Amino acid sequence: MSPKSDGFKDFVLDQLTDLRGVTARAMFGGYGLYHGATFFGIIHKGRLYFKVTVTTRSSYKAHGMKPFRPNANQTLKSFYEVPVDVIEDPEALMSWAKQSIAGTTM
Repeated sequence: MSPKSDGFKDFVLDQLTDLRGVTARAMFGGYGLYHGATFFGIIHKGRLYFKVTVTTRSSYKAHGMKPFRPNANQTLKSFYEVPVDVIEDPEALMSWAKQSIAGTTM
């Protein structure tokens, strides 16, 4: 990973500091985000994606966000990009992360 990508990962983890138990593990050229054993997010090429549900997907689409596309032949519609304004607002990011985590444990 490039230092820039690691810097973004560190920034995201810092923004989620109040959400105890969040870790990042290297996977498919990026990082998977976990809350305990729950996989809820992906950091890939300087972008953050959270797992979505039928209920939360509309919030992502309303911000013009797209599903995670690791390559031209693959799209993971269960993960959507998190808007930059949300990433930069720790309270908003915490709220979106909690919704993502709650959706994965339903």
